[in-house]
Amino acid sequence: MWNWNVLAGVERVGGYLAGTWDPPTGEDGPGIIGDGSWPPVIGRVGAIALRAAAPATGTEHREALLAFLENWAGTPMADPSARLRTGVARADAKAVRDEHGATIATTWPHDGRCAVVQVRTGDADPPEFGEPADWVEVARGWGDAAQLRRLIALVRERGPMPWDPAAVRLLGAETGVSRAAAALLSIGDAGGIRTVPPLDPEQRAVLGLSTAEADAGYDELRRLTELERLELFAHVLPEDPAELWEPTGPGVLAARIAAAWQARFGRARQVPEETLAVLAEHPRLTLHTPAAHVCAAFMAPETHPLTARDHDPWLAEGLGGTYSTSEEQGVRWFQEFLFALAVALPIVYAELPAGDPVRAGLPATVAALRARLDHPGLLLSGGYTARHHESADELRALFGERPYVGPIPLTTASFDDGLSIATIAEPSEKYPHPFVRMYFRPARYGVDERSALLRQVTSGDAHVRNTVDMLRGDWCARVVERVAGDALPVGGYEGNPALSAPETVARVEKALGVEADAAALYLQLLAIERPSDRRIRLWNGWNAARHREAAAALVAAGVVVADKRARAGRGIFLPGDWAKARKPLWPIEVWKANLLGVRRIGDQVWEEQVWRLTLPELFAHAWDLVERGEGPG
Repeated sequence: MWNWNVLAGVERVGGYLAGTWDPPTGEDGPGIIGDGSWPPVIGRVGAIALRAAAPATGTEHREALLAFLENWAGTPMADPSARLRTGVARADAKAVRDEHGATIATTWPHDGRCAVVQVRTGDADPPEFGEPADWVEVARGWGDAAQLRRLIALVRERGPMPWDPAAVRLLGAETGVSRAAAALLSIGDAGGIRTVPPLDPEQRAVLGLSTAEADAGYDELRRLTELERLELFAHVLPEDPAELWEPTGPGVLAARIAAAWQARFGRARQVPEETLAVLAEHPRLTLHTPAAHVCAAFMAPETHPLTARDHDPWLAEGLGGTYSTSEEQGVRWFQEFLFALAVALPIVYAELPAGDPVRAGLPATVAALRARLDHPGLLLSGGYTARHHESADELRALFGERPYVGPIPLTTASFDDGLSIATIAEPSEKYPHPFVRMYFRPARYGVDERSALLRQVTSGDAHVRNTVDMLRGDWCARVVERVAGDALPVGGYEGNPALSAPETVARVEKALGVEADAAALYLQLLAIERPSDRRIRLWNGWNAARHREAAAALVAAGVVVADKRARAGRGIFLPGDWAKARKPLWPIEVWKANLLGVRRIGDQVWEEQVWRLTLPELFAHAWDLVERGEGPG
């Protein structure tokens, strides 16, 4: 986000602070560099040096970083004897300097104040301007002038440091992050706001990552702030950069990055790559919580910060009305995890094999989330109201006179009936219509009149409430029972009716006069939302020849038709109408869409399956319909 003259700006700043450069006539300092975000690099330039030496850094990007490091090496920021500190000051000037040092503004004024950097070269304090406050001494670490120039020379002489997949495996094992995230950490790329283009095919080939894997790795790391990314890599390079090019260099670097990660974020249990791939395949999951974060919660619900402790949010005010907040934004992440859970829980149940550590954690995760929902202090988003409820008088009539009372007084009108809280913002020039926001306390939510009123009034965006209903509902209880009861052999899939519903398979065999494989495949075509060839073979443990034989038997029996259809991933279908879909949704037979509660508008799929039955129950129900003459066709 820095502009084109940043390198010249660094040179000016360094010269001004060192007393070797004087501003031109009419200027009182070196000016503001770019967007003013460079001071956190002081003492943390090792993070930029790692990116400059990393094997997957693009050529143009590498040259820009090396040029930056060359300029930086000539400034007091790379002089370990220079005494540097940062702070905030009233913006009375842009720079001042004397024989004791210098103070410069590094940002444009905001509310009359700006960020400043100061270097002290004498015993007395250097000049200041505008009542500086909150001085912070800058800690120094890797990245003095000699180290930077040594690394620059090595990169230009030898090229980027070598790549070692074994070092990536070490880093993943020591941190618990996925292979993709470990690969990105190995090159000093820890997600965050990506201000450079995504990795191109050549860069991904160096790391051994597909496009989907690289995207999943970035999603896994995306919550790191810019400062966290700098601090994570600031001191991981060896004292002598030449060690990076030794045979042991990548492994030593990986161990140092892992130690820095553990010091900040701890060590998690690593998710199997096969498991992560299954969940990362669903694009709706990453809209709220990356697949790796979901897996981590399922594997350790007793220690995960979202599931292991209660959350006590409160309402505050911002642009356009109220919002729910809490310390460290815990309630925000918890609520986003509930969104993700609505997508992830059926996948974990139906698409992971028995014995998988993420699937095995499902019962404990559900129990932990139910406990969190029972906490009286938890407050969640309740959805939006219908248009005819968008007046204070209407809300008062529905929810009573009592206002919400929290740690921060609200000026926005609010109405709190003990379960639901309705707030309504007054119209403004920016928001000309009154805007109602609804919240509810899940501990008091159930089947009483107040809960019925909440469901009636909040007609839109009720995903959080729907997830609460799912967690406390019969379907979830039966899923927990299936997983906890070891209903399948280790390695077996619930989506394989030969294992999960053998009695129903036997009924189909007898009725259709086919072998067990064909009977199982027919049940999967009837009841599985997306029975692609790849998934069927994985779940059933079939090779392609066995699959073709079962499919041919169903075609011969006249219960399926052979065809080619876009994005189906299979060659046989139930007879009848077909519903198309745009990504991330999937096309499906209309009869099966009705069976699974897949919402359609005309011949277009609009929503995914609504889970009301376990898969064994669904297989049996679908076959019951066929036997009653209500099947597809």
